[in-house]
Amino acid sequence: MSDAVLVLTTVPSAYVGEQIGRALVEAGLAACVNIFPPMVSVYRWKGALHRDEECQVVIKTIRDRVDEVQARVSALHPYDLPEFLVLPVEGGDSAYLAWVADETSNPAL
Repeated sequence: MSDAVLVLTTVPSAYVGEQIGRALVEAGLAACVNIFPPMVSVYRWKGALHRDEECQVVIKTIRDRVDEVQARVSALHPYDLPEFLVLPVEGGDSAYLAWVADETSNPAL
């Protein structure tokens, strides 16, 4: 198993996703952030059924940075309760995983 993890969150627009992604990468909390094009989300919130267009954000980081990533995402996110799911990376290209670890092991200057 790798120290790398994928963090998922959804945002109301690509612009918001890019703002969060840029902040994470600039701070050295993520090696890379992908913002997928709009999708439709259907969910129940406070007893009501909702349908919204959102963008999926995939954050590539390491386990040791997850708490800091969550704090930054929470601070920058417009939702009351943003999605924040952490998925382990079971394997992958060793050079790529080393790059993720290198980019996120030390805070950016």
